[in-house]
Amino acid sequence: MSVRVHVPATSSNLGAGFDCVGIALDRWLTATVSLEGQGEGVVLHRAGRLSTLTVAPQEDLLARGFSGACVAAGRPVPPDVTIDAVSDIPVGCGLGSSAAAIVAGALLADAALGLGLSRNRLVEIATEIEGHPDNVAAAVYGGAVLSVRTSSGLRSAALTVSPDLVFLLAVPPFPSDTRAARAALPAVLPHGQAVLAASRAAALVQGLATGDGELLAVALLDDVLHVPYRRARIPGYDVVVAAAQAAGAYGATLSGAGSAILAIAPRARAGTVGAALLAAWRGAGIAAELLRCAELAEGATVSAAPRTTHHSPRTIHQT
Repeated sequence: MSVRVHVPATSSNLGAGFDCVGIALDRWLTATVSLEGQGEGVVLHRAGRLSTLTVAPQEDLLARGFSGACVAAGRPVPPDVTIDAVSDIPVGCGLGSSAAAIVAGALLADAALGLGLSRNRLVEIATEIEGHPDNVAAAVYGGAVLSVRTSSGLRSAALTVSPDLVFLLAVPPFPSDTRAARAALPAVLPHGQAVLAASRAAALVQGLATGDGELLAVALLDDVLHVPYRRARIPGYDVVVAAAQAAGAYGATLSGAGSAILAIAPRARAGTVGAALLAAWRGAGIAAELLRCAELAEGATVSAAPRTTHHSPRTIHQT
């Protein structure tokens, strides 16, 4: 059986929604799988943004997603699996490229092998590999998603987003080291800071739903959980954020751990804000790419795929 999956890019945190809020963006990873080969395990062929990756076979996230779904369903990984993947999602820039790859692998396994995994179970499997649910839940479900760990497991719920909001992402041509960015975070916070974090996360959810600029500003600009410890890692961060706000954005912040910067603006000011983001990056000597999302993307989809012709480069993941 040959199967194709289409998985969106994502942005997570949105300032105060650290590790629990994600949105789906109109950039995509497309992957197909066929259960044929020469007994080499999982063979991968990459194109687009994925073609530049150099990772050890056992660390490849498409293969880990595929294997993770098999393990969760109590099924062995087939001896012959060929995956072709192409992506236009910038890698390492805070746009969920890792989550998209994991979700794609897990969905391919579920569909091709008939594992019968629910979408919620797929989110749980991908979260175990990714480490946090915000990007993977948005990639699976689309739109804006809140994910919360409960006593009975992981729960994901759709968030309402005002139709007047436009999401603009300025993506510089350099990645951010996500592991280093997470290592920069403190192990504990004082109780007063935790109270601020809780109130600002609530402000983010309500601001997204109503388009209330004051609530969005405090949620985006005044995060206390991660942005203060990561902003110095992104050259030009303060200048770009200030330029977005001066141009009419409600606020701007890191997309995930960066390097991309996300601004949320009223629809009437979106063009001006986008131009300001790029101009601010140029002023810092950086040629950034602008992604404008007037509507959030739908979640991952699965369909039948035509036969493909395989080309290098490839990675073999031995099972």
